[in-house]
Amino acid sequence: MKDNNNYLKGRGAQYNTSNKFHKQERTKLHIESIDDFEIINPSTQFIKTPAKSLVNKVDSPDVSMFYSMNPYMGCEHGCIYCFARNTYEYWDLSAGIDFESKIFVKENAPELLRKFLMNPNWQCKPISISGNTDCYQPAERKFRLTRKLLEICNEFNQPVGIITKNAAILNDLDILKDMGSRNLVSAIITITSLDENLRRLMEPRTSTASQRFKIIETLSNAGIKTGVMLGPMIPGLNEHDMHNIMKRASENGATFSAYTFIRLNGAIKFLFHDWLHKNFPDRAEKVWNLIEQSHDGKVNDSRWGIRMRGEGPVAEMINHQYKKYLIKYNLNDERLGLDCSKFCRPGQQLRLF
Repeated sequence: MKDNNNYLKGRGAQYNTSNKFHKQERTKLHIESIDDFEIINPSTQFIKTPAKSLVNKVDSPDVSMFYSMNPYMGCEHGCIYCFARNTYEYWDLSAGIDFESKIFVKENAPELLRKFLMNPNWQCKPISISGNTDCYQPAERKFRLTRKLLEICNEFNQPVGIITKNAAILNDLDILKDMGSRNLVSAIITITSLDENLRRLMEPRTSTASQRFKIIETLSNAGIKTGVMLGPMIPGLNEHDMHNIMKRASENGATFSAYTFIRLNGAIKFLFHDWLHKNFPDRAEKVWNLIEQSHDGKVNDSRWGIRMRGEGPVAEMINHQYKKYLIKYNLNDERLGLDCSKFCRPGQQLRLF
């Protein structure tokens, strides 16, 4: 049973995992210890940092994006399964509570994007915002970096793709609608479960499923290419929601979709195992075994073409269902079929004369 007195509400991770790059670490083994030891403070800290670069080329054949940019590092949404958690170990931090409570804010992101797009070597291709962490996480309400990036993209006619699970995207409906009228933007909304209790535990600081369907409806009605991401699908927890999520997304105007199968690389393996047994002790072992069956006896997988889909009977059943509903609900439009022909640097037309 979950110990509610010691459970960190509003957080996915319940502790800080060890950092594999640390040669030495201290840990508190007994609560009655009298040593001077740091007490974890789960309150969010925003750390402003000047980034050296912003736009990154994506070489993974498993991801349908060419380039990505992330105005924030770390994510207060606290999704327990998030693959980006592992990156925090490179910053001398933990993939656990640190990742969702210490948010790095790339305050010079707009300047970096403008410099990147002004480079004459840039041959326009769609850039995805949130290739790593959610660009509409709570930090956006305070810093508005995503808004500023969109304003620059709109100025250059630079097409962008957005992936989010936060209703804050609707704060930028005006600029998204403007870009959508020129086929310069697409948005994909992640919906992992229709069970609000599961959502609250698994993705504690995200918008509810009903709010996310409303996002799809609002964006679609505004003429913006909108889809639904189902991911990750976790056997024994949320895979049974696939049909209803895709059906409702289609009814609300979604025209494309994607999905991923759960994989637990690096420190995420330990965080998810802890979370699963604390919140679902009655089925934790069953869920864990189903994940292992789908990754060759492990819960982690790095093989191209397999890692995002899994293998074996369970993963194949989910994939078969997805393909069936994809056709049934007309969710097979091209995700990044955006117009790159309109790209133009400010003042470029004047130089033609």
